[in-house]
Amino acid sequence: MTATWDPTTVGVLRLPSGRLVRGRGLRHPLPAGPEPDFALYLLGHEPPPVDWEARWVRWPDFWLPSDRTAAGEALREAWARAGDGRVEVACGGGYGRTGTALACLAVLDGVPNREAVAYVREHYAPRAVETPWQRRFVARFR
Repeated sequence: MTATWDPTTVGVLRLPSGRLVRGRGLRHPLPAGPEPDFALYLLGHEPPPVDWEARWVRWPDFWLPSDRTAAGEALREAWARAGDGRVEVACGGGYGRTGTALACLAVLDGVPNREAVAYVREHYAPRAVETPWQRRFVARFR
């Protein structure tokens, strides 16, 4: 079993189950502390290589994933891995796509769809989930 994130660290979201997931913007330097065991990168272009296991979902800025089925699979994998490891979810800025993905993880963790965006805005970042279609994506996520 791998250690998880420090729950007091900025950018770390504690889900209701206790799972911890770090959200961040890739335009910012890598935060101090341990590296992720697994990362889910949400970008319109392939991310640069990293020293940990990572999965890329093609997701243009301000929009939705290009392949929603693949995105759902990747989100389920991230949620499962957060049970015993350090999982990072990141996009360019760390708010829109990252916030949307974190809200979907909250849904997987038992937060009702209609409450997931508010949960992430309260516990991760007030600016999380930037567009109406991102909010609708969370509302319909299963």
